[in-house]
Amino acid sequence: MSTSGKNHTVTMTDNASGKSAEFPVMHGSAGVPVVDIRSFNKEFGLFTYDPGYTATGSCQSKITFIDGDKGILLYRGYPIEQLSEHSDYMESCYLLLYGELPTAEEKAKFSYDISHHTMVHDQITNFFRGFRRDAHPMAVMCGVVGALSAFYHDSLDIEDPWHRKVASYRLIAKMPTIAAWAYKYTIGQPFVYPRNDMGYAENFLHMCFSTPAEEYKVDPVVAKTLDLIFTLHADHEQNASASTVRLAGSTGANPYACIAAGIAALWGPSHGGANEQVLNMLEEIGTVDKVPAMVARAKDPNDSFRLFGFGHRVYKNFDPRATVIGKAAHEVLDILGVHDPLLEVAVELERIALEDEYFIQRRLYPNVDFYSGFILKAMGFPVSMFTALFAIGRTVGWIAQWNELIEDPEQKINRPRQLYIGEPSRDYVPVDKR
Repeated sequence: MSTSGKNHTVTMTDNASGKSAEFPVMHGSAGVPVVDIRSFNKEFGLFTYDPGYTATGSCQSKITFIDGDKGILLYRGYPIEQLSEHSDYMESCYLLLYGELPTAEEKAKFSYDISHHTMVHDQITNFFRGFRRDAHPMAVMCGVVGALSAFYHDSLDIEDPWHRKVASYRLIAKMPTIAAWAYKYTIGQPFVYPRNDMGYAENFLHMCFSTPAEEYKVDPVVAKTLDLIFTLHADHEQNASASTVRLAGSTGANPYACIAAGIAALWGPSHGGANEQVLNMLEEIGTVDKVPAMVARAKDPNDSFRLFGFGHRVYKNFDPRATVIGKAAHEVLDILGVHDPLLEVAVELERIALEDEYFIQRRLYPNVDFYSGFILKAMGFPVSMFTALFAIGRTVGWIAQWNELIEDPEQKINRPRQLYIGEPSRDYVPVDKR
């Protein structure tokens, strides 16, 4: 393989046939250039092999950029650190959807529209009663979100920009209601309806923790921290769930079905379930005095024990989201006055990871899942709700990715190829001769 020129091409040669062909190199506004191999099969009669698509660019996107080596995360060009400090979730949602930060008037209008779409069709309550009381909230969300297309027929035309906008707003607005009701259903409490006079995170907390029996006041510190968590999780480039939404969307499926597919992908323990694993790990460790022994086990290559919440598939430096949420974690825990042995274990693990050469050399820094898990636990959420909260924050990212897909003239139905390693062609043998 050889390259040439500034706007260069890559020349590839098939050593078996001796045939060569040139492929253009595409440069984005940031990040690693990509080789356009769309004509590769036509030129050589071959397909490329890339399990997990870890070296394949599947689309062009203007939404989110990650530089894992430098620990950079940008929403529409804005560093996540600046958005976390100066912005909020509603403003970040507008930014991801429309590409620019809103004016004060645009933000007020957007927040108003979202808050006035938080109610769900009353018949949807019947869906919840069809689940077992011990159903996982993510199982409930998969079913209920997918079922929204049966109730909102006026926003299913994916070619109509207005339909797409209405569906987008509905999904962002209704996801907290659905998640809160999934939680209420599992603990046997009555559903609490959304309130239009509350902010996004505040409203969700009220639906989760208030009851008809007495007045419930949402702690503004908790609401602000949850809003921050939603902002940090709003989008993360072409991750597994975003790619799933895009794949489903490439078939022309309606937005509610596509987002339900994203929820299903997020549910996996290797994706959105990582913060659940962190809490399970902390429970396995149990107390601070056992931390050194467990760290020693994690360093032992012959021991299967793993420390969850350290390092990241993309970030080879510090996860920028973890930098932000780590600071918030200590602040909110101090303000709430939470004294939980597991949180003490987490703090000790964090200290070791930031000081121990084993972790530093391997860049195994605490990631966003490490911090978000024990913050959510301190807020009063059970472990089963962690991924559901992730889904709330990520909904806007999925929608932005889906909208971009629909509007991209180069996109077509996704159809990966395979390397077949099964039996070659063979003749059928009647059952009496086998």
